[in-house]
Amino acid sequence: MTNTISKKPSDPSADIIFAALGDAMRLALLSRLNDGRNHSISALTASGPLTRQAVTKHLYVLEQAGLVQSRRAGRETHYALRAETIIIAQKYMDQVSRQWDSALGRLKDFVEREV
Repeated sequence: MTNTISKKPSDPSADIIFAALGDAMRLALLSRLNDGRNHSISALTASGPLTRQAVTKHLYVLEQAGLVQSRRAGRETHYALRAETIIIAQKYMDQVSRQWDSALGRLKDFVEREV
């Protein structure tokens, strides 16, 4: 399967994005960040079962995958969702879906011809 999605050199690859998305706690963090605002680690740990250190580790993985971005604000680091990376993942999934639809269509045509 050839990846025909055009990417900027700085865009993370699909495998890194989906590996980061493969953890329930990271998905929960992304859901919290989906409101379009910046959140501190304190705010992200306030209502959850994870420690600041655990949240920090998850945010690091998400940042390496390009799913969140951080910026310093005084003594705190604030995190925000990077929607453009979610769009890359969505385009990849759309491409895979089209390939499967095509393969299933070819299989259907083959089976119907043989009957």
